Amino acid sequence: METARCKAFVTAADTGSFTAAAARLGYTPSGVSQLVRALEEDLGFALLIRTRRGVTLTDNGLRCLPLMRELIAAESNLYETASDIKGLATGSVTLAAYPSIATYWLPRVIREFEGLYPHIQIHLMEGVRQEICAWLDDRRADLAFFTYMEGMEYDWLPLAEDPMIAVLPADHPLAENDAYPLDRTNQEQFIMPALGHDDDVIALFQRNHLSPTIRFSTFENGAVLSLIEQGLGMSIMNRLCTRSWDFDVRIRPLDPPQSVTFGMASLPETKASPAVRRFMDYAASALKDIDDR
Repeated sequence: METARCKAFVTAADTGSFTAAAARLGYTPSGVSQLVRALEEDLGFALLIRTRRGVTLTDNGLRCLPLMRELIAAESNLYETASDIKGLATGSVTLAAYPSIATYWLPRVIREFEGLYPHIQIHLMEGVRQEICAWLDDRRADLAFFTYMEGMEYDWLPLAEDPMIAVLPADHPLAENDAYPLDRTNQEQFIMPALGHDDDVIALFQRNHLSPTIRFSTFENGAVLSLIEQGLGMSIMNRLCTRSWDFDVRIRPLDPPQSVTFGMASLPETKASPAVRRFMDYAASALKDIDDR
């Protein structure tokens, strides 16, 4: 099976159109269409539904997509291994991370890594937990940087503990207290991060049998902090999310203390390419003192 056909299919599926796929691959739209059509003829069934608005996956295409990614990755792994044998470090690594980690921890690691390995390309995607897990599962990402959750079926390397904190309006009755009583959240107007489904916060509520009133939900941490600054509610988040923001809010530790574990994840059945292994080793070393950064 020609990997050029697989690449055309995967890129069309990712971008949603032959035109966008062509721009990314350096082909014409008709060239991408012909490659996908040839692949469908090889397999004996349709992979994409064509419409005037673009393309979407058929059920069979959805089943085949992760397998095609594996095939493309295997080819890339072969060439990277050959280069590695000849003493040349080449390849690419796609990282998926929480926005806070992508903002505060990874840029320095990426800069230092690229200084050592200038021929290895790094790609970075940001998202909430659901997106990151999906990117790992369908092999769009090689490595993920996020928080640990019970039941994850990934290879996991813990990197740091980050405390969960309460973020309060400046005029909140407990704004000047030494700590914020966690059970007080049941009396609050709560602002939920991560599109209304922050798994770390939800897990904290479940462990402590809490059911606060969710007044707003948003994606950007800056939006959460801005709403709190205006007195529209309070929130709980990990400390890293509040770094470098300049809002008139009060940050207090939780009572009892709570924390999340940041780490690096990869699929256990995936044989990492030399480039991915190099980044894994470098990131693990560079972030071993992550709490001090």
